[in-house]
Amino acid sequence: MSKAQLERRIRRDGFAFVSAPDMHRWLMRGRPDALADWTRFVGSWQDLRRDEYMADGGRDRLRRHAVLKAEAGSAAIRLEPRQPHYQSRDYNALNGGVARWFEPIAPEIVAGSTMTRVLAFGCGLFGRLRPGAAWKIELHQFRIEATAGGMGRPTPEGVHRDGVDCALVMLVRRENVASGTTTVHDLAGKLRGSFTLTEPLDAAIVDDARVMHGVTPITPLDPSRPAYRDVMVATYLKI
Repeated sequence: MSKAQLERRIRRDGFAFVSAPDMHRWLMRGRPDALADWTRFVGSWQDLRRDEYMADGGRDRLRRHAVLKAEAGSAAIRLEPRQPHYQSRDYNALNGGVARWFEPIAPEIVAGSTMTRVLAFGCGLFGRLRPGAAWKIELHQFRIEATAGGMGRPTPEGVHRDGVDCALVMLVRRENVASGTTTVHDLAGKLRGSFTLTEPLDAAIVDDARVMHGVTPITPLDPSRPAYRDVMVATYLKI
């Protein structure tokens, strides 16, 4: 798939699946060092913190969070001071309505070559979809764990919107899990597509103003071994 085809697909459908080979090719184009810190990037998911804000008492989600700003037409993306993640209950009926303070993503990971290249890719793509936009970028590291006694829920709030303009969800690692299928729905709730992120760099891209999305629960393939799904989520809000 070309970038032009990707943009046409998002304009037509409001979402797109990007395969790992396409994402790898786009990230590396003109930047042979784009993924130079990939091993450290992936390893940083081993140091996330339990999400203590789950209103249903769930303990299957670990995360870190950061906020960045990108000026319109600029290649520079600036890390902002630590601040809470907030969603209204209109967008997150389970955990919305409260300022949620999560441990920050390590600055060296935010500033590393992999993260900066992925975020710049998002700025370029979404900037073409929203010309002239400056962005507030909320960056999330998520690990969803599945245990022998229960499933892990990537989207415990159910099918939802994030209350932003656009979002990029990129798989970092899947370990010993089944399912975790992304579903995309129109604003009336009708299913418009589904796919499963299975390979590192597989990505889901959504126009959050036009579609809703969710992810089915994950379960362990082998209940005797650790089972988890690691993803990076970057949401882009026009400011």
